[in-house]
Amino acid sequence: MSKIAVVYWSGTGNTEKMAEQVVAGAVEAGADATLYRASKFSADLMDQYEAIAFGCPSMGAEELEDSEFLPMFEQCEKKLAGKKIALFGSYGWGDGEWMRSWEDRCIEAEAVIASPCVICNESPDAEAEADCRALGKSLA
Repeated sequence: MSKIAVVYWSGTGNTEKMAEQVVAGAVEAGADATLYRASKFSADLMDQYEAIAFGCPSMGAEELEDSEFLPMFEQCEKKLAGKKIALFGSYGWGDGEWMRSWEDRCIEAEAVIASPCVICNESPDAEAEADCRALGKSLA
């Protein structure tokens, strides 16, 4: 059974809803999935998991949230080489540049991208929920 961490930050609840669907998909595929708020996760926990899904909405000028999520992610980034990961998040404006930049950053850190990233505008609709479940399954 795969052990998967789903780590997210959410200001409005949209990315939290996505995270819950990622967990549901991983569990449906037979994985042991644990949901973490970004403030409760650290690089020290990364070695306990075979795969990690990171979720963060677009903030400001299409950037990662910088008070909780980004400091945690910067520490985890040092351990991404060879780690199976997937990314997800919601946005309210822009065209997804924050996700493309984030994915490029993970590739540069030599992470193994397990699934195409999932983004949705505002609250996840049925299609975004299904995509999040598929993302979770891809990590299992």
